[in-house]
Amino acid sequence: MVSAAVALAFVPLLLSLLLRYRHHAALLCRAALAPWLRERLGGAPREQRALRFVLAHAAPGDPRHVLRTLDRWSEAREHLSSVGPRKGRILERLLRERAPLAVLELGTYCGYATVLLAQGLPPGARLYTVEMDPRHAAVAEKVIRLAGFDERTVELIVGRSEEVIPRLREKHGLRKADFVFMDHWKRCYLRDLQLLEAHDLLAEGATVLADNVIFPGAPHFLQYAKTCGKYRCKVHRTSLEYFRAIPDGVAELTYAGPR
Repeated sequence: MVSAAVALAFVPLLLSLLLRYRHHAALLCRAALAPWLRERLGGAPREQRALRFVLAHAAPGDPRHVLRTLDRWSEAREHLSSVGPRKGRILERLLRERAPLAVLELGTYCGYATVLLAQGLPPGARLYTVEMDPRHAAVAEKVIRLAGFDERTVELIVGRSEEVIPRLREKHGLRKADFVFMDHWKRCYLRDLQLLEAHDLLAEGATVLADNVIFPGAPHFLQYAKTCGKYRCKVHRTSLEYFRAIPDGVAELTYAGPR
């Protein structure tokens, strides 16, 4: 009787937690559990399923239509961890304002942000995008080329960011980046920012954008950016891609040079 009474006492708390975090539970189901179950039952990885959908429905050579098709997939079918349309507008606006000639993306995934960045580049600009997972890179390659961008505009580099960054100048010809977009493993943000500094790959005044700094979060990266004296830092408050009820943010750093 005592144990039953104790269990009943926790019911209101459990109901309250379920109600409060119902959107996070929905994200867990759509982003992790459902894809995992489909793959265990013999289906292709969700990125491959998304690619098949894009190849079947997107207009070749039309970057915006490719992005809208990826949005349709993520909104109605399975969640992809892409920047999405709401945060994408922040990215587009800043890219338009800065007009960078050398752009570096860390975390290509399926190529959503790569296409978004590439379509906003000024004439003569070049985008270098780094993806550690060869399977994701293979999907991204097809998405990027379907959108109409060739190797002269977008160079896709497969490898771990901590190994690629030190070779960017010598092997890939990136002297300094004017614009950096981070959307890979959040725990790598701070390490890779410091690697870019150590290898003198950030132009003075360069913009560094980092996605998902609130959810799932990158607290050490934000603390460093705000306190090291090398950056002006602001956070654009928004929501998680395709889940408006989950708060998120994009950090905007402006590099002032070494201190």
